[in-house]
Amino acid sequence: MAVYSLLRPLLFALDPERAHALSLQALRLMGAVPPLRALQRRLTPRVDDPVEALGLRFPNRVGLAAGYDKDARGLRGLAALGFGHVEIGTVTPRPQPGNPRPRLFRLVAERSVINRLGFPSQGAAVVAARLRRRPADVVVGVNIGKQRDTPVERAVQDYLALLEIFAPLADYLTVNVSSPNTPGLRRLETGDELGKLLAPLAKRRDELARHVPLLVKLSPDLAPEDLDAAVDAARAAGIDGIVATNTTLSRAGATSPNANETGGLSGALLTAASTAALARVAQRVADRALVVGAGGVLSSADASAKRAAGAELVQLYTGLVYRGPRLIRESALALAARTT
Repeated sequence: MAVYSLLRPLLFALDPERAHALSLQALRLMGAVPPLRALQRRLTPRVDDPVEALGLRFPNRVGLAAGYDKDARGLRGLAALGFGHVEIGTVTPRPQPGNPRPRLFRLVAERSVINRLGFPSQGAAVVAARLRRRPADVVVGVNIGKQRDTPVERAVQDYLALLEIFAPLADYLTVNVSSPNTPGLRRLETGDELGKLLAPLAKRRDELARHVPLLVKLSPDLAPEDLDAAVDAARAAGIDGIVATNTTLSRAGATSPNANETGGLSGALLTAASTAALARVAQRVADRALVVGAGGVLSSADASAKRAAGAELVQLYTGLVYRGPRLIRESALALAARTT
């Protein structure tokens, strides 16, 4: 676990996207070589804290948020780090490059990151082929999003196509309508529009041979009444869970040189707003759907705060950039202690 402390200065000397690509490549290698995978499991043994949710058995409450492994390249390596679940994506129907580089920026002083990646994806066919060889010892979710060039008015067709492809392969699906980096996407998370998008998805899901749980990921930037309306629309449509939250457009408290870059902000500057939105979602849901807490988990205390606010499961991503894999076990142990 001390290894990351040695590697971090080297990674931080690189362009953030290059550093991310190298870390994912290392995870792919580890996943492909059984002795390396076994060594990692000894270094970061997975916390045994099983929880039943969505008709699934999660080995523990800590998962990887969408955005790290967009194309399911490193699933075996990620499972060896001790995650209870891994959410891949965002996956789009067809390959697309995302936004021009540079598009990923560290705010080191604030332990935060700004990204404007814009759903770079190898496409559903490539990801589906990898999922057919997925590891069986970790819950795998797929985060799905519309193609950049698909008009918002026809977005439901993209999501339906992705549902058809991944329902047989994923343990659950998360509908991403809250990324700030795809033009017009957040229009879909307003109450009426969200209901019109999610209802056909839930209906088609119920017609399929295999029932796959459907979640929706919401923004921390919604006004309180709009957040309530989005939760109500999701529940009325038959959605099984809500991920709260995605990244924020706010720059409150940001003073780093990169603070004025456009895109979604994650990390420590998001923690308070994300947890407040999560608490409102959980209160509105009132145990009628799963609530997943994501956004600004950089310590076990942050993970515990998500759980206290009503999250059954907790996801992290930016915390890995600043803390490394030890954050996974620390958070899982803290959440396990809350249930004993």
